[in-house]
This record gives sequence, C-alpha cells and structure tokens, in this order.
Amino acid sequence: MASGSSAQGGFSYLFVLMLIATIGLGLAMAGGLWQTDARRAREADLLFIGDQYRQAIRSYYELDPGQPKLPQTLDDLTGDNRRPTPVRHLRRAYRDPMTGGEFVLIRARETQGIFGVHSSASGVPLKTAGFAAEYDTFADATSYSEWRFVFTPATTAAPEPNVAPAAKPEPVTGPERAPE
Repeated sequence: MASGSSAQGGFSYLFVLMLIATIGLGLAMAGGLWQTDARRAREADLLFIGDQYRQAIRSYYELDPGQPKLPQTLDDLTGDNRRPTPVRHLRRAYRDPMTGGEFVLIRARETQGIFGVHSSASGVPLKTAGFAAEYDTFADATSYSEWRFVFTPATTAAPEPNVAPAAKPEPVTGPERAPE
C-alpha cells in the first residue's frame, strides 16, 4: 500500500510543477506585453510634449510680429515678460518621458535662441508610421533622438518689384477731319 500512495504523490508533485511553469510562462508573456504597452505610452507622451514645446516656441516667436525672436531659455516659455502681463506659452517645463531627464535644446546659431527640442533616448521607436504631417520625417528615424520637434519660422516672401502701372491707352477714335 505504501508504494501506491508514493506514486500518486509524485504525480501530484509533477502536476504542481507543470502548473507553476505554465503560470510563470504566462506572466513572462504578460510582462513583455506590459513593457511594450508602457513604451508605446511613453512614445505618445513624447509626441505630445514635443509638439507642446514646438507650439510654445512658435507662440513666443509670433507674440511680437514686428520684432520676432526665439526664446533664450525654457523659462521664457513658461513666463514671457515682454508684455506688462506675463504670457505663459507653455504650462510648465516638461521632462523627457523616454529618459526622465531634461530635453536636449536645439539652438539657432545666429541668435542662440531655442527653436526646438529632442529626446536624448537612443532606443529604436516602435511607431514608424501615422505621424502628423509636420512630423512625417519621424517615420525614417532609427532612434528617439532623431525625433526633433522644431519650429521653423516662415520665410518672408520677397516683395513684389515696384513697377509703375502701365499708362492707360487712349481710346482710339476715327481720323480727325479738317473743318471745311
């Protein structure tokens, strides 16, 4: 009798081990899906926040059409003191969702003003299509650091040459006759 119950105990033990292995495998797969889902959410945050920075830089630049200028610091975007009442172009300075650190600032050479931001993350993006028109170059990016959120000021069109209007032609009338 003792030998029958020990064989049954060994079978139950094997069943429990298989059950634990199956549960572990399922949790590992769920963890991978959760990790991918979290990364997609961080990518969406990066796209949103980067666009907020781009729009804030545009708003700062266009605030004074007579003398447009780029912000010198991120603080200029959160509290622009060029008006009697400070203007907030950006609610707050956001952190890079991919790294948790600061965004890398893209500066213009001639004015040293900020005209864009990008992440310092080196990971390969999961999203490769379906970008907004202004970000269509992101489809070819091999890392998040290539996702550059840049405000490009519109170039002023060359003024029309100052041409005097052509003289109005005189109406053509029949030949004049000498009085008889």
